[in-house]
Amino acid sequence: MQWQQVRELFPDQFVLLSIIDFHEEDDKKVITDVAPIRAVAEKDANREFFNAEAGRLVYHTSNEECIVHLRRDPLMRVRRNS
Repeated sequence: MQWQQVRELFPDQFVLLSIIDFHEEDDKKVITDVAPIRAVAEKDANREFFNAEAGRLVYHTSNEECIVHLRRDPLMRVRRNS
């Protein structure tokens, strides 16, 4: 299903999605095909986001496109001199 269709079915809501297809552009994952699993209550969205299985995403339908910004070096270790 296309993102615009999900937006029409679940207006102004968080939705748990299964990612079916995407492509990468620079530092972005542009999600082109999804399968909506269910709506997520706003109060539960943060917890659901961090507990989502691989290949799943919680996203809000107020966004015109479904895009995930990628971090190439998400963790940086800093060594302290003693």
